Amino acid sequence: MKRQLLIGIMSGTSADGIDVAIVRMAKRPELLHFSEYPMPPKLRTAILRLVEPGFGEIDNMGGLDKALGHVYAEAALSAIKAAGLKISDIAAIGNHGQTIRHRPTTHYPFTLQIGCAATIAEQTGITTVSNFRSRDLAAGGEGAPLVPFAHQKLFASGQENIAILNIGGIANITWLGADGNVAGFDTGPGNMIMDSLIQQISQGEQRFDKNGQLAASGSVDPELLNKLMQHPFLQQTPPKSTGREQFGNDIVDQIRNWPDISDADRLATACRFTADSICSSVRFLQATPARWLCCGGGVRNQHLMNILSQQLAPASVTTTDSAGIPPQAVEAVSFALLARQTLLGKINTLSAVTGAKRDVCGGQITPGDNWQALLQSIPSWTR
Repeated sequence: MKRQLLIGIMSGTSADGIDVAIVRMAKRPELLHFSEYPMPPKLRTAILRLVEPGFGEIDNMGGLDKALGHVYAEAALSAIKAAGLKISDIAAIGNHGQTIRHRPTTHYPFTLQIGCAATIAEQTGITTVSNFRSRDLAAGGEGAPLVPFAHQKLFASGQENIAILNIGGIANITWLGADGNVAGFDTGPGNMIMDSLIQQISQGEQRFDKNGQLAASGSVDPELLNKLMQHPFLQQTPPKSTGREQFGNDIVDQIRNWPDISDADRLATACRFTADSICSSVRFLQATPARWLCCGGGVRNQHLMNILSQQLAPASVTTTDSAGIPPQAVEAVSFALLARQTLLGKINTLSAVTGAKRDVCGGQITPGDNWQALLQSIPSWTR
């Protein structure tokens, strides 16, 4: 425990997998091990059903919360074994959970992530930190994005302006200024719309458009793209965050029902919609980045990456591999860092990003079997 090894767990908006990172905390956090586990198909189906409003939600949510807790615990234990470590080596788990609602602009704003922390702590014996977003909402923020805090720790150079582009189900940008300033916001759709389209087009045989091959074979429909780009969220100035509530089935249905275009053209237009919504967001940044570091599942879509490289030129566009962290691992690593801050009682959300009244320490702690030993070791973490 003196080595400060923490686990970060992340499952994104697409609900297609569980990412687990084991991180050694140091001046520059070090990724020791990273694993990706597929989301069990029955759970993924249940998650996607639950994110759409309907009847019976509370019963479904309660059961799914516990089921996800078991799956996250199994993923953490598998990663520990794969890394050649013991359970007693791990100080804590930071679990983002699975977002099923994100309503930051209602009269009583809320966000809801499931994946029972008590189940994780019970199954692993490891103290678990969860519910990272609610404290920021209580302070008047949007509760998202949270990863800019970790991005600063992992990637800031102090010599040039850098943008971190995370392309998950939703895409978000973190701006790291050479002067130390940090900004960040969701840009709109990432993989979500493209994935839903290919699943419908292939009748479930494909979960994503591999390398963007179908999109690359089609042509963008300019009229449809223009209509998509009129979405109110894209015109909104930061702070802002979004999810399936704004870029879910309604958008997919609009593209599917657009007349007189092929399926390849639909994918090409959806891919361009993601790229254009990202690139149009550059106007909200404090200065033009010299370098873009990309992460998330979207970096596997070569067609999308080619479009971004062209549109963001002359800035360099690479993946976070060039900074020493695999693109798929960045978010899981981030929640290990956020969990450490929670345990220290230190700030881990940035009001400059979320729009809150002040920076706060988010996250709820569920003690594990190691809690007493952890309490004794935490004071040494800052020496």
